[in-house]
Amino acid sequence: MSPLLVVGVLGLLLGIQPITTDVYLPALPALQQDLGASMSQVQMTFAALLLAFGTSQLVWGPLSDRYGRRPILLWGMGAYVLASIACVLAPTMPLLIAARVAQGAAMGAVVMCARAIVRDLYPPLEGARMMSKGLSGLGVIAVVCAPLGGLMVELLNWRAALAVLVVFGLGTWALLALRFQETLAAPNPQALAPGTLWRSWKAIARHPTFLTYSLLSTASYVALYVFLATSSFVLIQALGMSKLGYGAVMAGQSVLYILGTIGCRRLLVRWGIQRTVFYAGFVTFSAGLLMAALAWLGWGQPWYGVWAVILPQALFIVAHGVHQPVGQSGTVAPFPRMAGAASALNGFVMMATAFPVGLWLGQAMDGTARPMALVYLLWCTVIAVTAWTLVQRHGDPEPR
Repeated sequence: MSPLLVVGVLGLLLGIQPITTDVYLPALPALQQDLGASMSQVQMTFAALLLAFGTSQLVWGPLSDRYGRRPILLWGMGAYVLASIACVLAPTMPLLIAARVAQGAAMGAVVMCARAIVRDLYPPLEGARMMSKGLSGLGVIAVVCAPLGGLMVELLNWRAALAVLVVFGLGTWALLALRFQETLAAPNPQALAPGTLWRSWKAIARHPTFLTYSLLSTASYVALYVFLATSSFVLIQALGMSKLGYGAVMAGQSVLYILGTIGCRRLLVRWGIQRTVFYAGFVTFSAGLLMAALAWLGWGQPWYGVWAVILPQALFIVAHGVHQPVGQSGTVAPFPRMAGAASALNGFVMMATAFPVGLWLGQAMDGTARPMALVYLLWCTVIAVTAWTLVQRHGDPEPR
């Protein structure tokens, strides 16, 4: 496959995350009203999806090491399409939550394989750069997701917004079936043996580079998740922003994320991995402090309340364009022969951490930005401390 095709495929595979969440965001208030759901139930559609997403990767990872990336991708994307159809047709909130669980489980195969593909094809530093290019593609997809979701809700209804996921899934499945070639050079026939699995998990979980980059990618993802899971309620319901306006804000965030990934690629060449992450940590920490300070000072009304949320997130999302590609590629870099298992374990840790955070947010949201800002600052601090300490000590992966 040409490098351009690889980047395009990576963009679509990684882009399944924002399209599954961001198109959905402007629909949340209408969905809640139409199905008569509580705030906890609405948050459960996020939290349950994430839990299934993370847990399923523990199965998909070894399967892909045994049978290859291509069959797992085709099965996973096919299941995603069916689960997306079930979401569109769900008549009640419990059935919608169940469909989102299935959707998350299928999504786990897709994202896990994307990270493993990078390690199959590239050494660590080049892998970080290619992951950054793939995440730039994710950013391009994310640019249109929230505005498109808002438009679908305004013109039709929330079910029309969810139907966008069906179209995306069908198109991606067709591209994989027609153009994607297997990247795993030598499948491991013992990958599913209990003894092999246990030794693999043990070796991965004890490796300091994996632990470092898994913490970095997890903290960066959870901080973003906090914003995604709460921002529509804060900006639309509490601050009166229109759905289309909210979509435009999310599109702007995606543009900044693309700029962050572009900057990441250039800084990696100039500074290397550790120095680049070190300075990005200062940007992230500044974003967390600013969000918390503005929220607790009472900036919760009129136009300045909107900017009190948007501006800190703008800082965060630029640095997120550094932390995520470096973190996700770094977790698999030391394990060229166990990339699927390493990718799966990292994905599980990310989602298992996000799940209780989502449950807490469902109970803590009080109509202001304060609960969001408190948790946001916590995870921005974790990112910064990891970037300043662990990445500097263990951030240079040595393949096993």
